[in-house]
Amino acid sequence: MTVPEKSHRRPTHHFDYSDDGQAIYVDSFATIRAECDLSQIPADAEKIAVRMVHATGQTDLTEDLVIHPGLVAAARSALAAGAPILTDANMVASGVTRTRLPKDNDVLCFLRDSRVPGLAKEWGTTRSAAAVSLWEDRLEGAVVAIGNAPTALFHLMEMLLDGAPQPAAIVGVPVGFIGAAESKEALIRLHEMQSELDIPFLAVRGRRGGSAMAASALNAIAQEKE
Repeated sequence: MTVPEKSHRRPTHHFDYSDDGQAIYVDSFATIRAECDLSQIPADAEKIAVRMVHATGQTDLTEDLVIHPGLVAAARSALAAGAPILTDANMVASGVTRTRLPKDNDVLCFLRDSRVPGLAKEWGTTRSAAAVSLWEDRLEGAVVAIGNAPTALFHLMEMLLDGAPQPAAIVGVPVGFIGAAESKEALIRLHEMQSELDIPFLAVRGRRGGSAMAASALNAIAQEKE
């Protein structure tokens, strides 16, 4: 039996709002540029900052953004060479727009790997941190994005200080009330702890962060087109 196709009717306009998708997109970015202070953002990272503001709706975000001057060049070069993106959360991985990736790059999160619960229990740490240890074989030259777990960022930095392979760039924007601000300050100061760890990075000072923020930064890094 063939089910007749249901007809759909647009509801009556009861509110005054813009519903032109392309116009909304263009106007949103224009509003961000009009309302944000981008003067302290490296010129080649401006679109990254704008996209992060767009993802969060927080025009004061740029005041807390710290972007290494070499971040964009290092991360884009790595992706162009086929490097993977390593993330701490599946929500970050899901937020990456695959069509923006230059080489159909792998976007990997090991949080659901069967080894993670055992490692976390053995080490007395979070699963997010334990999952980072599984990055080691893919870490060299990779683009790392941590948007959820401060423990994952701390664990990564401890691995690097212990001599683990170095990624091309780190987007460090974990969110939260315990350890988030501290982990990002540690990332900003990592070079001071070991001079050869001058890894290009992006961080957001304070408690703010999250998967949407990390994914928006990756999407802007992956392709300059806004």
